[in-house]
Amino acid sequence: MTANEIIKFVHLMSIVVWLGALVFFTFFAAPSIFKALPREEAGTVVGHIFPKYWAIGYVSSSLALITLLIASYTAKSFPALRVLVLAAMTAVTFYSGLGVGAKARTIKAGIKVTVDPEQKKLLGKKFKKVHMISATLNLIIIAGGGVVVFLTSQGLTP
Repeated sequence: MTANEIIKFVHLMSIVVWLGALVFFTFFAAPSIFKALPREEAGTVVGHIFPKYWAIGYVSSSLALITLLIASYTAKSFPALRVLVLAAMTAVTFYSGLGVGAKARTIKAGIKVTVDPEQKKLLGKKFKKVHMISATLNLIIIAGGGVVVFLTSQGLTP
């Protein structure tokens, strides 16, 4: 196996793992967890999964982008749209996990320790808003992944 073949394999595998995890967790795992468990327990389970979920995104997105840039350099061809979409997806992934996700965890922790019902209600509203942002960003990443897969299917070379 040549170096170029290894780069292409790592590139494709990183996209497959990343999008597979996104789709599975978003459309199958999380809804099933919330259906099978009481809301608070489901939130705890999902909260334990999220660090690993984001780690898959951080590693896979970075690998996908880096391997695409390496393949582009070696092929002396620059697939600008693929690079742009992957870069945007990577940025959104890091922002969603490190920014929005951190904010959600902070709010959730506040809800657990707050005794005042009004404060709890206010924090609940804040959490719903942050959750909606997180879900929207997740769907944007999945849609971008569809674009990347389509563009990649047009030819495995950059």
